[in-house]
Amino acid sequence: MSTVLNLLIRPLLPALLGTLALLPLAATAQDKEPEEAFVKDGHYIELAQVQPVQTGDKIEVLEVFWYQCPHCFRLHPFMNEWLKTKPDTAEYVPMPVYFNQQRNEFEARAYYTFEVLDRIDPLHSMMFHAIHDERRSFAGKEDLAAWAEEHGVSGEDIVNTFDSFAIDSKINFSKVMTRIYGITGVPTVIIDGRYMTSVSHAGSHENLIDVINFLIEKARQVRSELAQ
Repeated sequence: MSTVLNLLIRPLLPALLGTLALLPLAATAQDKEPEEAFVKDGHYIELAQVQPVQTGDKIEVLEVFWYQCPHCFRLHPFMNEWLKTKPDTAEYVPMPVYFNQQRNEFEARAYYTFEVLDRIDPLHSMMFHAIHDERRSFAGKEDLAAWAEEHGVSGEDIVNTFDSFAIDSKINFSKVMTRIYGITGVPTVIIDGRYMTSVSHAGSHENLIDVINFLIEKARQVRSELAQ
């Protein structure tokens, strides 16, 4: 009987031993964490120094933009679509870039004027449209006021707010944060003061939205770990 068993088992031994040898490798593969969908220093940058955010318990998604920038204009509809489905854990914060007074201050003041007057909707999107589709130029706050009147917003309110202390404070914030984050181009998106990405990092507008969502979850996990 044992001779018969030996004859039956012997041909199966090499395969059996091979299977046993692979078991530790399979266990190791299962223990390995899955690779991240997006790569640090490729799709995004981890900032050397984490900055405080304005959004409390929410993950801050800070978009640094400039109305005159064609790349910001092209990204704008993608961000608008993202806002409809963004994670509840995230809060979107637009910030006009401030490189210098001559180059960016007018557009930065325009955005913050819309914000203070609670007229981001509809004026924010319309400003992009006016500059890039209608090729409209603005020589000063009076031109901005006249344009706002066309869209049902008080021109007088625009003029009175444009150079106010409230706007000066917001301009100073943009100036400081542009420098602290080392912004050299727009649009740039900063997640929770910790990660930076852009269309050029992500590879496309669609990819950027995916990277933003990925980094929101990554930032949420970091917050959770730090809270333990």
